[in-house]
Amino acid sequence: MAEGEVTVVATTRPSHRVVLISAGANHSVALLSGHIVCSWGRGEDGQLGHGDAEDRLFPTQMSDLDGQEIVSITCGSDHTTAYSDSQTQVYSWGWGDFGRLGHGNSSDLFTPQPIKALQGVIIRQIACGDSHCLAVTMEGEVQSWGRNQNGQLGLGTTEDSLVPQKIQAFQGISVKMIAAGAEHTAAITENGELYGWGWGRYGNLGLGDRNDRLVPQKVSAINGQQMIQVACGWRHTISVSSSGGLYTYGWSKYGQLGHGDFEDHLIPHQLQALSHSFISQISGGWRHTMAVTSDGRLYGWGWNKFGQVGAGDSVDHCSPVPVPFPHDQKVFQISCGWRHTLAVTERHNIFSWGRGTNGQLGHGDSIDRNIPTIIEALSADGSGCQRIESSKTKSLTGKMWVSPAERYALVPDETVGGQTVGRIKSNVSDANVPENDVKRIRI
Repeated sequence: MAEGEVTVVATTRPSHRVVLISAGANHSVALLSGHIVCSWGRGEDGQLGHGDAEDRLFPTQMSDLDGQEIVSITCGSDHTTAYSDSQTQVYSWGWGDFGRLGHGNSSDLFTPQPIKALQGVIIRQIACGDSHCLAVTMEGEVQSWGRNQNGQLGLGTTEDSLVPQKIQAFQGISVKMIAAGAEHTAAITENGELYGWGWGRYGNLGLGDRNDRLVPQKVSAINGQQMIQVACGWRHTISVSSSGGLYTYGWSKYGQLGHGDFEDHLIPHQLQALSHSFISQISGGWRHTMAVTSDGRLYGWGWNKFGQVGAGDSVDHCSPVPVPFPHDQKVFQISCGWRHTLAVTERHNIFSWGRGTNGQLGHGDSIDRNIPTIIEALSADGSGCQRIESSKTKSLTGKMWVSPAERYALVPDETVGGQTVGRIKSNVSDANVPENDVKRIRI
């Protein structure tokens, strides 16, 4: 076989079950029992890790991580990370602009590569935003890397970081959990305090104003409530208190805060519509939000153009609406992408809905769906992960460099006069790059 050639083979193996899921902008990743990693959806930037730039319409095993004993996976918008506990190693791949992969450069990678700066560090959690990443160590320290134009790395500057750096502002403070949005970051400490930093124009830092912060700042408006979970949407933030209360703040143009209106909130506000439920898990999408209750019920709200809320329509919802599942299956895990959503039920079935244009729903087509639809290949009530395609790659070393001209992207921002206005995402300066040479992104 010629070097770089990719073949897809069908493999038969004992039944596995889904352990973790994560959704990116237009791709999806699942970790199965037995440390098997599968990915599907958009592959243009290498975010699927199969050694090429092809989309995958079905879940496909990532053979380069076989034997690495991966225990967690996290999607950024167009990149992906994985962590091996036994190897104490973080891997990353996909779109590399702004140093979001942590390898000391801005190259795209089409296969997983270890982040050398984190080798040997025991990681508790990784969070990936649009173009920056953070990792919490078992000691409660936070490392950050990637884009930093609004201070989202928490390092006190606006300079991008091509390798992980320790956030010194948390010296003496033990961090439990982090979350990354498009250009902002949130964290919860071991004692339940909530912090925010980065881009704050819509109040998404929870600090009562619209200012950016270059270092983490404590959110004082939660009235002594201890927080145990935090998640970020593109420009909004969600947190859960120790009593199970759900709080949201930030941008709400599409109702993604769930308060029954489309008004921004500059400080955390409890979601009254779910005040009688104990929230067990949360996730934020580009402009939508999902929450799971302790009894396995799923609710969604916000932008719903592609059915990503899962309520069976394409109408935006400014208050939580229940998301039905076949046979009243209870949900125990949820993950929002930009325009699609993934969920795992207690019966070990994985469902997807929303935008399907790149195959990110995993059903073998590019069709949008507005209700949860079972991914047969990965579900116990389907083929039970017994027959999953595997991308076998000749060693590519992962050092597939992509020129700055091909690493530009137009990110949809606002709709003005019926037209989408975007901003070009790159700080690469190259006189040979035409101003209109924009990397494709499908809306």
